[in-house]
Amino acid sequence: QVQLTESGGGSVQAGGSLRLSCLANVYIDSRCMGWFRQDPGKEREGVAYIYTGHTYYADSVKGRFTISRDNAKNTLYLQMIGLKPEDTAMYYCTAAPWQRDCAGWERSPLLPSRGQGTQVTVSS
Repeated sequence: QVQLTESGGGSVQAGGSLRLSCLANVYIDSRCMGWFRQDPGKEREGVAYIYTGHTYYADSVKGRFTISRDNAKNTLYLQMIGLKPEDTAMYYCTAAPWQRDCAGWERSPLLPSRGQGTQVTVSS
């Protein structure tokens, strides 16, 4: 069973930066991994995904967020700069089964496995 543990959330002022981490108990290469966010009362939104050498971003975060991974550490990252109040949400790490790509991530941002989430709060 895939277990994902996020860390790195916090409270920052607009324009600030945070780096989220997601530690997995499985190999993270050769499977789609990603981050989605959800704020109470809002729809779940896919933020950034990665599969082999390909990365995918929501339009709202392009140029500000960068997804990356360290396969040796089974850790996924999300570097966030230029944070805005509208980025405030619970951020979840999510993972697809082995050798599953990221097709359809925009329609279905939640992959079969997800972590407990880490809160990001951006104040103006």
